[in-house]
Amino acid sequence: METKDSNGTTLADGDSVTVIKDLKVKGSSIVLKRGTLIKKIRLTDDEEEVDCRVEGSSIVLKTCFLKKA
Repeated sequence: METKDSNGTTLADGDSVTVIKDLKVKGSSIVLKRGTLIKKIRLTDDEEEVDCRVEGSSIVLKTCFLKKA
């Protein structure tokens, strides 16, 4: 099971990724703008999702909205 970003690049624990589209975070007032750099991602059991920390909150993002930095 390989986790891949929107370009098909393999992701690993601790990688940095960039958001490729403005995303509203459910249940929060946070909006992740395109180009936001997210460091130290963690892989989950689902190959289409990664866990990360943004502005002090732990959130899960779909890999189709990310590209490896």
